[in-house]
Amino acid sequence: MNFDQTSARFRLDVALNRMAVTFRGMAARRNEHNCECHWGSAEELARLKEPDTELDLDLLHRTWQAADWDDHASVLRRILPQLSRALVGGLVEPLFGMEEVGRSFARGEWQQWPADQTAAVREFLNAWWAHTLIDSDPAVPAHQVLALCAEASAAISPWLHAWEAQTRAVADRHLVEAVTHWEYDLLGDQLPWQSWNNEEEMRTELTAWLIRHAPARLRAANAPVELLHRIRLLGLTDLARWTDPHWPDDRY
Repeated sequence: MNFDQTSARFRLDVALNRMAVTFRGMAARRNEHNCECHWGSAEELARLKEPDTELDLDLLHRTWQAADWDDHASVLRRILPQLSRALVGGLVEPLFGMEEVGRSFARGEWQQWPADQTAAVREFLNAWWAHTLIDSDPAVPAHQVLALCAEASAAISPWLHAWEAQTRAVADRHLVEAVTHWEYDLLGDQLPWQSWNNEEEMRTELTAWLIRHAPARLRAANAPVELLHRIRLLGLTDLARWTDPHWPDDRY
């Protein structure tokens, strides 16, 4: 591990510890409830009203995933220390994509919390993203972490700016993997994940960013030529795009 990786890992560890300290003692409200048939048992619900006890991964999953808490913010604060560690360790496995976890953050309206709590969450997301970009084998792929961060913050530009500023070769390799996953949806003028906030704005920003910054980085990472053509096609519209000799007719 080089100096940059060590520094990024230290920052992430500090951020995780800050989450643990900031949200220590938090619990769901005493009158919080959920359906026993669809969410879980009364005993499991009682555990959310007890601070600082570790949850099994299945209960943790059901808790962040549920969208019908009376006070989602309190429930989220209760699980954030464990959830943040599980995310970094690759132990969180949403059914469709990591954007689901980001939406759980958004439902909690964490950006409206007291300043120390908001700052702890923001630094965790930033530290995790910074570490992911220079980790050669992150537990969660960069394109999935980006989707989570974008949904959690209802913005994509800050995360793209951080990627742009990170010029290490490993960040370029992550971009190759990301474009490979994104190009089909983007060429169909769709955001590569389902967004509940600013979907069209995010798609436009992501597309414009890729057109400006991806070609040189993809070439530096020895990406397939066809992937470079996919980025070029994003800069074309309507007939010019569809009639281009590199338009993938067999997929649309």
